[in-house]
Amino acid sequence: MVKTRFLAIFIFLFGFFAAYFTAAPFLPESMKGLSPEVPFHLGLDLQGGIHLIYRADVSGIQENEISEAMSGLRDVIERRVNFFGVGEPSIQVEKSGNENRLIVELPGIKDIGQAVALIGETPYLEFKTQRPQEETDEILKAQENNERLNEDPYFISTALTGRYLKRANLDFDQTTYQPQISIEFTKEGSDIFAKITKDNIDKPLAIYLDGAPISAPNVREEITGGRAQITGQFTAQEAKELVRNLNSGALPIPIELISQQSVGASLGEEVLRKSIFAGIVGVLAVAVFLLLWYRLVGIVAIFALAIYSSVVLMLFKMIPVTITAAGIAGFILSIGVAVDANILIFERIKEELRNGKNFKSAIPEGFVRAWTSIRDSNISTLITATILYWFGTSIVKGFALTLGVGILVSLFTSFTATRTFLIVADIKGESKIMKFLLGMPKTL
Repeated sequence: MVKTRFLAIFIFLFGFFAAYFTAAPFLPESMKGLSPEVPFHLGLDLQGGIHLIYRADVSGIQENEISEAMSGLRDVIERRVNFFGVGEPSIQVEKSGNENRLIVELPGIKDIGQAVALIGETPYLEFKTQRPQEETDEILKAQENNERLNEDPYFISTALTGRYLKRANLDFDQTTYQPQISIEFTKEGSDIFAKITKDNIDKPLAIYLDGAPISAPNVREEITGGRAQITGQFTAQEAKELVRNLNSGALPIPIELISQQSVGASLGEEVLRKSIFAGIVGVLAVAVFLLLWYRLVGIVAIFALAIYSSVVLMLFKMIPVTITAAGIAGFILSIGVAVDANILIFERIKEELRNGKNFKSAIPEGFVRAWTSIRDSNISTLITATILYWFGTSIVKGFALTLGVGILVSLFTSFTATRTFLIVADIKGESKIMKFLLGMPKTL
């Protein structure tokens, strides 16, 4: 019993911490304490912003390379969106019938024209040579004096850009088995590349994509023929991503904007307010039902339900989960699933009480008898949520994720929190008042 009481105290403190962590951003400054102020990640429909759908033209790409090409396209767009300064953007690729689509969600962005223009630009790939040391020192000194200079202090742009890159491939060294990248230029690019390598032997040649350096290999000798290899201390996965970036920068997949939608901030706030209100009403309605129907044990269920809600919302912050209106619906539905588990348990306990057992011995038996039904129903719902998340669109994924997280947490609260609190309560007595508080008929 002592261990159970300690467990009850731990669950209570954990639930209190989860509730405090969840509510910290909304508390007065004097009550925030040392709790990290982690905000909820709101989706486009709640925060407002821009929703864009592009159709990718993959007619010139082999079937086995489409997936890799779409991933490269997504990375290029994501870099551009990040450069645009969008907080929590969502860039996804999906298959719709025979079409390959790119879904771009930009929360908080109002200028849809600027966003469309930014995404539609061709990624810029360029090769840069090392700047003389004296020029580097002068630029760094000027930057220290807060002079506005847009120059790169270490590298100088050359005429060799992505428009001359024909293809990049991932290879492995036959001796060391280390990953290396083979690149091939066009005829004009080959001539430019040969001259650059001739003039920069034993110096780095930096590769920039969208203004950011992605590699800076050293030139060992003049390279003719339009072919070169990039080696370095990178893993196979890093080399694969670099190849994808090079190919995407040089040969971007043509995309066509087929749908655009702007969600105003005021509309998003209204959706958020109504969603929260619906959630509060739903929780209160469930709490009232538990209190009226199950009375004393209903209070325990309400307490466990409060811990459940706090833990789920804390996980939404920590994962983090992008919360949408559909996601809130999934969370509210998961509350119903959690309550359903408690109802099954309580009904099994009441059956044991009707069979003559006292409350203390009825608790473990009730949980054991309820477990099979709860397990099967939760597993089937989890399977459904997994399928929805795997094959669904972004909106459906938000619903499936919040529902799945909620179901997993509900198993913890139902079979750990509720059980522990019922045992610690140590309810005794066979009086009519006690039977009434347990929701039992007076004749028993």
